[in-house]
Amino acid sequence: MPIKIFNTATRKKEIFQPIQEGSVGIYVCGITAYDICHIGHARAAVVFDVAVRHMRSRGYRVTYVKNFTDIDDKIINRAQKEGVKFTDIAERFIKMHDEDMLALGVIRPDVTPKATEHMDDMIALIKILVDKGFAYAIDGDVYFAVNIFKQYGRLSGRNLEEMLAGARVDINDKKKNPMDFALWKSSKEGEPFWESPWGKGRPGWHIECSAMSRCYLGETFDIHGGGEDLIFPHHENEIAQSQAATGKPLANYWMHNGFVKVNSEKMSKSLGNISPIREILKNNHPEVLRLFMLQSHYRSPVDYSDNSLSEARSALIRCYTSLQLMNDVLKNSADGKAVPGNDKTKAKQKDYINKLKELQDKFNEALDDDFNTAQGLGYVFDAVRLINNLIAAEKKIAVANSAILEEGRKIFKHFGAILGIFHDDPDHFFLTDREMESRKRGLDIGEIERLINERQSARTAKNWDRADEIRQQLAQLHIVLQDSKDKTTWSIE
Repeated sequence: MPIKIFNTATRKKEIFQPIQEGSVGIYVCGITAYDICHIGHARAAVVFDVAVRHMRSRGYRVTYVKNFTDIDDKIINRAQKEGVKFTDIAERFIKMHDEDMLALGVIRPDVTPKATEHMDDMIALIKILVDKGFAYAIDGDVYFAVNIFKQYGRLSGRNLEEMLAGARVDINDKKKNPMDFALWKSSKEGEPFWESPWGKGRPGWHIECSAMSRCYLGETFDIHGGGEDLIFPHHENEIAQSQAATGKPLANYWMHNGFVKVNSEKMSKSLGNISPIREILKNNHPEVLRLFMLQSHYRSPVDYSDNSLSEARSALIRCYTSLQLMNDVLKNSADGKAVPGNDKTKAKQKDYINKLKELQDKFNEALDDDFNTAQGLGYVFDAVRLINNLIAAEKKIAVANSAILEEGRKIFKHFGAILGIFHDDPDHFFLTDREMESRKRGLDIGEIERLINERQSARTAKNWDRADEIRQQLAQLHIVLQDSKDKTTWSIE
């Protein structure tokens, strides 16, 4: 089944046809390195991480480029406020970005260029635009003349005449047209600068991505991605300046992930509801955050809240519980005497394995269909139910059933490789989750384990009333006990 992608440029789902057979070039706009990364950055990173993982699993050779903007007004302003170099600010937050992405299990892109490393490329591109008459210089600044590029507005579906009518005109603005955008900015006193044909200055934001994508992927590449907020003006401007310079499309497919809301409100600094990734991960397993974002289709908005994370945690626990059951049953099977399989068990083995493989095929097809992780996860949970039902129905593990569970683990490894989850050892996952939930809820682990030990002593002494009393006491704290022959384990609902 071919991969289909919803192309923002055409507003429809299209069969993906790479420029070079078997290879894919993807460029995604990265962060402006002036502050720590928040959940909006996390969503874009996870969305395109999964897209890259899936395309590679389908046999494509993917070159994934994601840039850093390391020179910008916001970076300069923060540097001046802190009394440090702009490079110190950029390096600090690029380092923190990399730490956050590593914690989230995001595979590092193949190329992570910085704007300051490509000044010559940007200056050369701007010179082409000036020479072709698509840009003009005034007092050391260079602007792109939007009205000359007749296709302007097609990506975002905006009408240039309407945009011009609604644009605010500043009488002090040097631009010929209020919609024209900066390609090069003359430097102000005390600001960093680079030499150019138009004087000392630095590039505008939009030209950076055009120059860097061209450098690593060519004049036209396969997929350009980013958040929905970048469609206009950033990606619209990228298209204008790139296509004006080369006469060729910038990218054949445009992918945009939906917005993140926080408790049903728009995420913004003015509302004070920005949620930094590293703060979220202090009390939540990274895979919980990934699963939360993957439960919705990437083009749909998501609503981040404590409740939504709690629901994602419960779903992830279901999966890890199944993985733990498989591990335990297979270990017991290896340690004990297996029951030989007969014709009936062999037929059951074949039926279960076929069902699991069918779920894997359906999962792959869901991801082929515009990277539909929401639908794909439905098949993951179908596999969880199938395996749990098998284990629950069997008192002993037969040779045939061992083969089923081995196949189950293999398929879950595939699910996890694409979604970037199930990479933790189940025992470690539950230990980490227990510690995080205890801290989040203000529970004393030492006191909980003291009560569990007291209950175990009461059970040994056949003091069932006291044992039940302790169980009830712990249940009120949402502590779930699981008794086995040798020990009692606990988890938090």
